[in-house]
Amino acid sequence: MLYLIVGVGLLAADQWVKYWVVTHLEPGGFTPLIPGFVELFRVHNYGAAWSSFSGMRWLLLAVTCAIVLAVSYAVVKKIVRHPMGLAAATLIISGGLGNIIDRARLGYVVDMFNFQFMSYPVFNVADMCIVSGAILGAIYYLWFYEKYDKRGTAHGNADITGKS
Repeated sequence: MLYLIVGVGLLAADQWVKYWVVTHLEPGGFTPLIPGFVELFRVHNYGAAWSSFSGMRWLLLAVTCAIVLAVSYAVVKKIVRHPMGLAAATLIISGGLGNIIDRARLGYVVDMFNFQFMSYPVFNVADMCIVSGAILGAIYYLWFYEKYDKRGTAHGNADITGKS
């Protein structure tokens, strides 16, 4: 239940920040958030990360929906049970849904966070969730899945025949 509450909260935060940016900034408009570090800069992203697949709205919607459904399936079927895996899934699902809502409703994703001290693509709360969830998911899979969630194999060095 905690993961559901956190996921809904992250989705709400993503949509609220996007709403604020759309109602307070014109496309291309900006305002400092942390001066010299990050600004809010309204951008409409018609693609995915780094504007890849730009203009391929339906493909991006289908792929994002497939990923969200696959991760949700892994949680519902209890393939993923460890707290780190569930946290990663929560981040990926809430971020994916945030961008799905934009892409389905608007035809693009509203991005707004722009680093002023380096050249990096403008991103949003959903993007932060997806990237954080993917990194956490990789850590979970590499170091925790085998030990805690993998099924079908016996643990330890027990002799199958019962002989010692």
